[in-house]
Amino acid sequence: MDPISQGALGASLSQAAARRGKQVIAASLVGAIGGMVPDLDVLMRSSTDPLLFLEYHRQFTHSLIFIPIGGVLTGLLLFFVFGRILGLTLKSTVLFTTLGYATHALLDACTTYGTQLLWPFSNARVAWNTVSIIDPLFTLPLLVCITLGLVKKRPLYSRVGLAYGLCYLLLGLVQRDRAETVGWQLAQSRGHAPIRLEAKPSFGNLLLWKIVYETETHFYIDAVRVLNQSKLYPGEAARKLDLAADFPWLKPTSQQYQDVQRFDWFSNHYLALDPKTPNRIIDTRYSMVPNEISPLWGIELNPTATAEQHVVYYTARDTGPEKQQKFWQMLTGEDLD
Repeated sequence: MDPISQGALGASLSQAAARRGKQVIAASLVGAIGGMVPDLDVLMRSSTDPLLFLEYHRQFTHSLIFIPIGGVLTGLLLFFVFGRILGLTLKSTVLFTTLGYATHALLDACTTYGTQLLWPFSNARVAWNTVSIIDPLFTLPLLVCITLGLVKKRPLYSRVGLAYGLCYLLLGLVQRDRAETVGWQLAQSRGHAPIRLEAKPSFGNLLLWKIVYETETHFYIDAVRVLNQSKLYPGEAARKLDLAADFPWLKPTSQQYQDVQRFDWFSNHYLALDPKTPNRIIDTRYSMVPNEISPLWGIELNPTATAEQHVVYYTARDTGPEKQQKFWQMLTGEDLD
């Protein structure tokens, strides 16, 4: 999730484990830092390899086995920087940073992006699809509870915040399952027997969900608003990527071919050819409007590239007024114009 949410959850757990008094403040600070530290892996980039960051973001720093290592290293650093100023011992500093660090990967796994929790034993990208990567209804109550805990110097409030956060994530699980049920019913009504089907929360809420399901030849993209009654917003379809047919000139020994395989792993095999731009491959899992094929990112191949040349990675986030209005209409349950 976003750094604020990660810091808030890390601070909540550390504050909840602190004693009453000044330790509440110190635990909150180092716990928040511990909760954000794993995302330093975004610094692992290459000027020549545009996909390197996709491989290393949410990799070893987000692995369950790395939690004690990351927590101890962060705690040692923070103790020598300002641990004594905060009145913390080395042991307590390491404890609070490790608690904060431990929350990070598990919260990320609740989103749709994919987190390598089991690295190095598996490079599978775990995504439970129960919360958006940014959701104010998850984060703001945590911040309120943390602030109350800091003002009152009591860990009780952060414990309330943690309970709320857990309930919110469980609500996301329920909503996800309800959205998937609608998706299976929709596929059946079309005469489809999906190979797989997933529901993903749209930006910043648990009401409006994107449904993606796969058949032998296509990906189908739809949206559903799940409240007391479900409201369906039928969407679009994209033909699945057929690398041999779509790019007959691409040699298996080339770097671009290898990059397509890397991007395919990152996207959990949800790749399609961009219907609007030749030589572009898109990740169909994400779009600003949940029933559209309007990718947030993709890669572009060059038929004249050398054998060593990488693909081009691009982002395309159209958040214009028309998109915003359509998203709002769907979120509020209105019929589309």
